[in-house]
Amino acid sequence: MKRLTIFTPTYNRAYCLPRLYESLSKQTVQAFIWLIIDDGSTDDTASLVQGWMDAGKVDIRYIKQSNQGMHGAHNTAYAQIHTELNMCIDSDDYVPVDAVEKIIHFWERHGSNEVSGLVGLDADTDGHIIGTELPSNLERSTLFDLYARYGVTGDKKLVYRTELTRRFPYPQFNNETYVGLAYKYYRLDMEYELLLLNEVLCHVEYMADGSSNNMLHQYRRNPRGFSFYRIELMKLPFGSKWFKLRQAIHYVSSSIIGRNRHFLQQTPQKGLTLLALPFGFLLYLYVMMKTRPA
Repeated sequence: MKRLTIFTPTYNRAYCLPRLYESLSKQTVQAFIWLIIDDGSTDDTASLVQGWMDAGKVDIRYIKQSNQGMHGAHNTAYAQIHTELNMCIDSDDYVPVDAVEKIIHFWERHGSNEVSGLVGLDADTDGHIIGTELPSNLERSTLFDLYARYGVTGDKKLVYRTELTRRFPYPQFNNETYVGLAYKYYRLDMEYELLLLNEVLCHVEYMADGSSNNMLHQYRRNPRGFSFYRIELMKLPFGSKWFKLRQAIHYVSSSIIGRNRHFLQQTPQKGLTLLALPFGFLLYLYVMMKTRPA
């Protein structure tokens, strides 16, 4: 029985998906399913994937939906996954040949219902770790503490128990396609820790058309999604005052972009939001200036 689903949200990425497919087809352990969520692609993604399905080298499930953004694709994936574990690999990334083997063997030795899953390392295409390694003296931690308490930096690869990732679905806002994915991860942090696996599970490449490289434009186009995310981070029972103030500043900025006149009534941190007003306005001006049409 397969224990892991690797899911890939994709939108017009037929040009880079073959590299990921090749890395999955070469896995030393094939005890996984590759779930592809096609988020409204208009290129030849469907025919490309059909060819791979016909080849039968990888157990592939393919779902096409109207464009809903990364968080909408995650919602769809979590509703469809039935394996014990799941991991997201973006369409422009790929995995080492022994990634699945490392995950499954590690989970068989250390996994339990007491943790939400495990966290491993990302590396660039040259094999250099993104940011820092995980603390060698820890066996488990929340994701939030890794960054805020232990000084971990850089993207990391998350493998979660599927029954938990069905919780806290991302909200959908009309005409918007972005909500911060970490909302779900921090909510799970409130109940569980992650096991730490200091092994590279994914090689990443930040493409010019990727979400990370277009964040300011995402910020401007999705004010309600960003406001929701900042509200949820301000609600967290952990995090410093400075952390909460940063969320309030972004909340003010997104509220102005979204023309939300009721943002002071809706914030869970009224004092911090009032303090954040001038900084949030300056951030709003910066975003508008940087994203104005050429």
